[in-house]
Amino acid sequence: MAKILSVVERAYHGTLEEQDDTILWMSHILKNAGADISVLLRSNAVNYAVKGQDASGITIGGVPLSNPPKLDQDVVSLIDAGVDTYVVTEDVEDRGIKQGELVGGVKMVSRSGLADLFDGHDAIWHW
Repeated sequence: MAKILSVVERAYHGTLEEQDDTILWMSHILKNAGADISVLLRSNAVNYAVKGQDASGITIGGVPLSNPPKLDQDVVSLIDAGVDTYVVTEDVEDRGIKQGELVGGVKMVSRSGLADLFDGHDAIWHW
């Protein structure tokens, strides 16, 4: 079975219908179906791994978001399901996020280590 690396670079762009990131959800479903999948969060998507986020109270055009995203919990669920989940160290640092602010179990990878991470997978899906 091919090893898949799902690279998430764009941060969540919420809509009234969605309460999670589609790619995180799809990666979890694929893992549950038996896929050998890992997730790499880079650029603004590293914010997904910051624990304790609260997006309740969001209103778009006067319409309250009744199911706000809980992206940190989505990352925890991936890790709990056995999905290796990585964040790019420099992207975390560039955003002023301290390592202790990240959910447990997320793996750090430097930009210089990305080539090795990519090489360890048979397919790279970039979103």
